[in-house]
Amino acid sequence: MKQTRQLLTHIPERPAKPRDEGLTMVMDKGLSTREAEDLASVGSNYIDYVKLGFGTSVITPDVESKIRIYHDAGMTVYLGGTLFEAFIIRGLYDDYVNLLRESGIKMVEVSDGSYEFEHPDKLDYIRRLSQEFTVVSEVGSKKKNVVYSPDQWVAMMKSELDAGSVKVIAEARESGTVGIYDDDGSVNLELINTISKGIGFGNVLWEAPLKQQQAWFISNFGANVNLGNIAPNEIIALESLRLGLRGDTFFAFLPDELR
Repeated sequence: MKQTRQLLTHIPERPAKPRDEGLTMVMDKGLSTREAEDLASVGSNYIDYVKLGFGTSVITPDVESKIRIYHDAGMTVYLGGTLFEAFIIRGLYDDYVNLLRESGIKMVEVSDGSYEFEHPDKLDYIRRLSQEFTVVSEVGSKKKNVVYSPDQWVAMMKSELDAGSVKVIAEARESGTVGIYDDDGSVNLELINTISKGIGFGNVLWEAPLKQQQAWFISNFGANVNLGNIAPNEIIALESLRLGLRGDTFFAFLPDELR
């Protein structure tokens, strides 16, 4: 089939990989190598990052082969921040770095969503790791009873970018009901607007596991907003949303005379 842009007008332009905006991060929660091959066959043009979610990478059989599959397909792999926290709380920082090196991992997530250590310590980990790896850092707690003000979110994000993170991740978990979202999965508009104005939406990778969240960001921030925690079987559906080829964003990129 011909490329979409040869067939349809008023389709948003998507930057080619490697790109700095319009990023898509998929969460792999334990796919097999065969499933990883299938994902790569359809998603290599659309997926920028693959996160091996939470601590799954240390118990997934033949994970080294899966990492190679993703890397060969032009996707950057990193390990879930929860695994980083599991090593840190046990005093095993050096062992974690050795794990990254042995696995051929070039990108690392620094988070404190489960193990809440002091923020200056988090900044120090970012600085140290950024000397060898590409660092993304996650802001926001996985616990519903830990709530930061919008200004606190912005302050933490700014300091983590200054420390060496290339992107800050806005926490939502795979449920999409904490962090930047309310209990029902709806967006926390005040928080997201404050982050967007204070940080710039291009510096943020917004976790958006639910379709209505993805559609909201695309409708409000455009086709090239950075989105994460996408399910592997939703990658083509998300790209359809980005291009206005799904009902939720069908009219988002059409001129007024066609609406």
